[in-house]
Amino acid sequence: MSGRVPHRSRLDPSRPDYAAILAAHDAAVRAGQPTYRDPTTGLSVLTAATHLARGECCASGCRHCPYLDD
Repeated sequence: MSGRVPHRSRLDPSRPDYAAILAAHDAAVRAGQPTYRDPTTGLSVLTAATHLARGECCASGCRHCPYLDD
């Protein structure tokens, strides 16, 4: 799961904090944590692994939703 890039519609690669967000997500996944703190806003964000464990999309527009098609 680490290294999976969020869909462009959910996280624009041109954001100045893009790399920091991916690093925080990957660290949380490696540590087995269900969420991480967004490095810019401080909000709690679900990891892609947490979404996969749910088994389906919740249709909330989540940043790391693994159920989006390209």
